[in-house]
Amino acid sequence: MEAKRWIDVDESAAEMLARVSTERPFLLLPPLHRLPLRVGNVVELVGPSPSSKTLILIQAAISCILPKEWNGAHYGGLERPVMFIDLDCRFDISCLSKMLKQRMMEATGSIVERNQEQDNVDTQSCHKIRKSHIAYDVELYALCMRRFLYVRCYDSFEFLATLKTLYHQLNEVKEEQRSSVYLLMIDSIGAFHWIERALTLSLSRNTNRNFFFPDTPDYRNVASTTHKLPYREYMPSVWQSFITHRILVRASADDNLTTRHHQNCPVYISEWLLPQLNVLDKFIVKDGFIFIVL
Repeated sequence: MEAKRWIDVDESAAEMLARVSTERPFLLLPPLHRLPLRVGNVVELVGPSPSSKTLILIQAAISCILPKEWNGAHYGGLERPVMFIDLDCRFDISCLSKMLKQRMMEATGSIVERNQEQDNVDTQSCHKIRKSHIAYDVELYALCMRRFLYVRCYDSFEFLATLKTLYHQLNEVKEEQRSSVYLLMIDSIGAFHWIERALTLSLSRNTNRNFFFPDTPDYRNVASTTHKLPYREYMPSVWQSFITHRILVRASADDNLTTRHHQNCPVYISEWLLPQLNVLDKFIVKDGFIFIVL
């Protein structure tokens, strides 16, 4: 049936090229680098706090808003707009700004370093030049920040209102950025879950009524069920049904690896649960950046 539907499709070459370019997979930085992501994929990062989940989102957002190339410098970005919905209201915009500037200076620095090597300048003086004279492109910085749309929600009602108007907001972003593909990020999707669940349980006691939530674990069963799963699943089955990729991020239990080889930087582990890959990526966070541990 799928083959027949594929054969029956009638489209022009221009439509085919537009579709293929739209469906081109995204290649993001570690620890999201194991599988290419396509338009329509929904990736869920799960794990205890803190495990650098928000930092991973920020790094992915920077890869999206940066261009592939700009004024001769290679940035390796996707040049796509990003909408970031913050539900726990702790997002640090200065962290995004700092990481973006650092990525830009590193790309510009590689150009300066290559030029200095061609002029037979020694490594030490080249390092000094890179530290003292390299600056980020202000025009490119402003362009990238315009591609980043930030929305903060303080409760479920504001979140629902945001989702209701999301289609129109993204259409405006598409027209402004002239891009039909965008990246939507939701930080702490379960931020209001336990608060509203506790409120509901409190109301049920006061009104002597029983409420049953088949999609969420009961408090009394958490201790007996968490050891069976690599993480605590409490999102509704409707949410779980449209997740295409799931990554578990957690702190490493190897204290020796943390203290001896990485200057007291905590080591984190990322594991692909959906689809399941028999690969564990270890990474550290240093100066706001993520580095894979080999």
